[in-house]
Amino acid sequence: MEISKEAILNKTHYGLKIYAYILRQYYPESVLSLKGRDCGITRNPFNGGKDTLQINIVDNVAHHYDTELTDFKGDIFEFASYHFKTLKEQDLLIKLNDALHLRIGQKNSFYNKEELQPAVAFPEIATQASPVFSYFQKPVTNIIPNRQASLVEVFHLIKGDDFALCTSTLRKIQDVKKARKYKAFHFDYVTFSGLFSKRNDKDLKKHSGLLTIDFDHLKDISNLREALLKDEYFETELLFTSPSGDGLKWVIPIELTKVKHQDFFKAVANYIQHSYSLEVDASGKDISRACFLPHDPNVFINPKYL
Repeated sequence: MEISKEAILNKTHYGLKIYAYILRQYYPESVLSLKGRDCGITRNPFNGGKDTLQINIVDNVAHHYDTELTDFKGDIFEFASYHFKTLKEQDLLIKLNDALHLRIGQKNSFYNKEELQPAVAFPEIATQASPVFSYFQKPVTNIIPNRQASLVEVFHLIKGDDFALCTSTLRKIQDVKKARKYKAFHFDYVTFSGLFSKRNDKDLKKHSGLLTIDFDHLKDISNLREALLKDEYFETELLFTSPSGDGLKWVIPIELTKVKHQDFFKAVANYIQHSYSLEVDASGKDISRACFLPHDPNVFINPKYL
């Protein structure tokens, strides 16, 4: 199937998300600030990292120019060709679709609906509201939430150094019982599936529309990670390595208008068994399931939230 430029632009806010993605590959803390239809001056990786790159919207397509290099100008696809080092149009569009997990041409639902996402109007860069859920401070015996947290906030906590020490310490413990006890007393945790007055299914205040799937004791984490990100039926909201280091936590959206949480979990578990020949942790059926937060510098979050 061929991918069109229009489809790419519709999924990336006229190409601005592509600029943001590429710039983050060179400068991880890079953030584009939008004023009207123009972005502020930012660093140009193709001009020695100087603050000379200007990005703006022209005729509903993101364009760029360099304040020093008069010949360095064009639209987002020309900019992307510098990064991906390909000049063949269809190859470039396929790379963009894959790198940004745009899922163009793929089904994003367990119910086989084709994904549709119209272009978002300016003057602002719109991002989808991040789901919220309850956050609990260690130890796991604390069942009263400390506050509510968002998917984006948890992404930054996992990616940062907040849990680096406890994660590295846990992974050095060889005894299984001691490791389990250490994790229970040294890791904050969240209930991705909703907000609670206390951690118990009957005390659910509001469901988040999220479901967490646990993969434990994996032999090949990296290959499964890539496969999940490209799954044709489920869109990944958050994906990270478990505290133990030998598993994955896969957070996906569920459609509660279709079925109940527990029934959706059973359907997903059966799908994973059939598609990946893997068993998932049955605790995911519990809405109030606790998920410990580790350190993972490679944690993935759906780009729509950033």
